[in-house]
Formats: sequence, C-alpha cells, structure tokens
Amino acid sequence: MSAPPLNPALFHLDREHLWVMHCSEGPVPRATLRVVRAFMHKELRPWEVRWQEDFQGIPAAVRAEAAALLGGRPEDISLSPSTSTGLVTVAQGFPWLPGDEVLAPLGEFPSNAWPWLALKARGVAFREVPLWEGHQSGADAWSSRPPRADADPEARLIAALGPRTRILALSWVRFQDGLKLDLQRLGNACRERGVHLVVDGIQAAGTVPVDLAGLSAFASGGHKGLLAPQGMGFLWTDEGFRQALAPSGTWLSVEQATDFSRPSTDFARAWLPDGRALEPGGPNLLQASALLESLRLINGAGVPAIAAHVATLQARLLEALKPSAWAGECDRLQGLLEAGRLGSFLALHHEGGGAGRLEAVLKAGFRQGIFASVREGYLRVAFHGFHTEADVARIADWLGGAAG
Repeated sequence: MSAPPLNPALFHLDREHLWVMHCSEGPVPRATLRVVRAFMHKELRPWEVRWQEDFQGIPAAVRAEAAALLGGRPEDISLSPSTSTGLVTVAQGFPWLPGDEVLAPLGEFPSNAWPWLALKARGVAFREVPLWEGHQSGADAWSSRPPRADADPEARLIAALGPRTRILALSWVRFQDGLKLDLQRLGNACRERGVHLVVDGIQAAGTVPVDLAGLSAFASGGHKGLLAPQGMGFLWTDEGFRQALAPSGTWLSVEQATDFSRPSTDFARAWLPDGRALEPGGPNLLQASALLESLRLINGAGVPAIAAHVATLQARLLEALKPSAWAGECDRLQGLLEAGRLGSFLALHHEGGGAGRLEAVLKAGFRQGIFASVREGYLRVAFHGFHTEADVARIADWLGGAAG
C-alpha cells in the first residue's frame, strides 16, 4: 500500500492515542497550530494586523480554498461559524409561504432538523421520510434496522416530493449509520420538480469528492473531516438560489462597506450579489486562519486521493474482521462499500446487542488507546488520509477481541 496522502507526521499523533473519530472531531495539523499562534502574536501588537492582508485577505483566501475543495467559485462561498448557522441562514432567508414544506430523511442530525422545525410559526411544515424498510429514529433509533446495499433511499425521497415541497434538506453522509446519498440523482429530480436541494455536508467534506451540480446549497463546519478547530465553516449557494434569499443585513453585506472614503452612514447601498451577503458579520480571523491552513493541507493532498485511501483502509478492516463476531456486519458494510454508499467511516450496527454491547466494546478500545464513537446503535470507526495499515491492524485486534 502506498504512503498515506496526509503524512501522519503533520499531526500530533502517537502510539498511545489512535483517533478514529474525526466524524465527531478531527485532529488539527501542527501547521494549523503554528498559524493560530502567529496570528495571536499579531493580536498582541494590533498595529501588525493588516487591513488588506489580514482583515480582507484571510477571509478571501478561505473562500478560495473552500471553493477549490468543492469545485465551485469563491464568490459562491459564505463564511459561517458552523453547519447549523449555514442552514439557519438558508432557512431564515428563504421566501416561504404558509403551507410550504421541507422534506428530509428520517433521523437527520439535529443541525439539519431544528432550523426547519423553527419555521413552524411561519406555517412551514417539516416532514421526514424513512429511507429503507425498518428504518426508525428518535426514541426508537436503537430498534432501527441498518441500511443495506439493496436499499434505494433516493427513490423513497423522490417519491415523497409533493406539490408543497420547496426544499429537500439532507445529510450527504448520515451521522449515525454512515450511508452516503446520491446527490446528483436527487439534485436532478429536485430541479425537474422545482425543489431546492440543501445539503449538510460536514460528514463528507474533506474526505469525499463532491459534485455541486443540481444542488442549491451546501453547508459544512470545519471541525470534522476538514481538520480545523470548531467555530468556522462555510456555506456554498447556487447563484440563482442565493438571489432569492434575504441577505444577512450585516454592515459587510453591502457594496463598498470597507471603503471608508465613503461615509459609513451613507445607507444608499445595494446588497452584495456574492456569498458575502449571507455572512454573519465581521470575520473571526483567528478561526479563519486555522481553517485556511487546514484547507490548504487537504487541497494539497487532494480529496480524491484521500477518499481512495480511506476506501482501501475500510476494505482491509472489513476483511480482517470477517472471522470475528462482526462477520454479519462486515458483509453488510462490504456491500455498501462496493456500491459506493459509504463516506469516511464504518458504522457497525449493534445487531440486537443494544447499548450495553457497544459501550463494552467502546470502553475496551479506550483502554487500548483507541478512540471511536457510538451514535444511535452504531459503533463508528472513521479513517482519514493520515491513517495507516498499522492502524487498521490495531483496530482489527481490538474489535476482533471485543465482546460480540
């Protein structure tokens, strides 16, 4: 196997701590730490913070790197503190009419549910659709059957689109079961029906190549696969869709906002046509500096190379676990992997063992210095571009010897 696309030496990784949960929180590269320290030293001497290079230059550079990551245009990127705030921007800015509807897959992460549920007072409904037979969520999440390769979640969502559906809001890769949805198929169906496809992309950004065709919006925080600290992400919006959204109304969302040769109290200004019109105000330069460095690292390695590396590691782990108590789950996940249905983490279902089984497995991993995570009936093992074959072998030893 070739070397990882992200050199492990770029991170503060050690033998005592094997981190396979960037689906919760990604490790920050050493270079990102250096950049943050350097910027804080500037803040100690504020006369060193430069208007063009820092206040305007850092956000512009982040937009450019985010656009490169997505294969889009910098002018379509809005900086946002998180996935949630990006989705809230869309939800609050969209021109709703009473009786309109948002459609979503059953069991979305709360960041892609509450922004739409908050619209109830405006007469907007939020409707969920099960994605496969036996799919459950909420209080019954642990009783849900896991997804299999023969499921057709896109067909269920497309069939559910109705005359009042204005937005289909979904996670590209689902946070609990790891299922990856076909955005192009859904985007084409939405466009044919006059529906906007709005995507929570945080569980795939940085580890899965994206095609924006057919999408109206794509939101992601930076603290998972993008390997930056919490507190900064971005929102991509299609130009036509963005023009229908209400602007944020901040002082930087209008033309010539930073041209102080024009009186700031001259309010006869037009809203900006680009993504800056949706940004929440003055940029968090510290967080933006961190995200910029991490994006440069990921773009330098290339998301396709990271995705191929992750898929190889996943296949090797599943092969290594076939003789273990996880054999049934290995077969299910292998089918999903071969069908292109997985993001960057494997979600092993509890198979009726309940919370007790997964908690015991998780604690056994912690004792061995392996840090994974559990969500709604699934044990999640997340690989990134810096993981190695040795990491796979160590995880296989842990899971193979864990209580089944």
